[in-house]
Amino acid sequence: MTDVITLKVLCFAAARELVGQAELAWAIAAGATVATLREALFERYPALAGHARSLRFAVNGEYAKDDRVLREGDEVAVIPPVAGG
Repeated sequence: MTDVITLKVLCFAAARELVGQAELAWAIAAGATVATLREALFERYPALAGHARSLRFAVNGEYAKDDRVLREGDEVAVIPPVAGG
């Protein structure tokens, strides 16, 4: 049996529009990384995958690399590029 952890996934701006929600409760296997979560999100929300190159991920308020291991209760933000003027 695989242990499962639950994350809070926050989607901002265009990511929120593509997913259709601002916040998701996400169950994933223990030991999963940011890269694992990203691929799972793209599988469930294919429109999001079209923006893969421009999305950034932050864990608990800090930008995270793909190899960052996720832990129970982590808050993961999906951040598209932001433009302003």
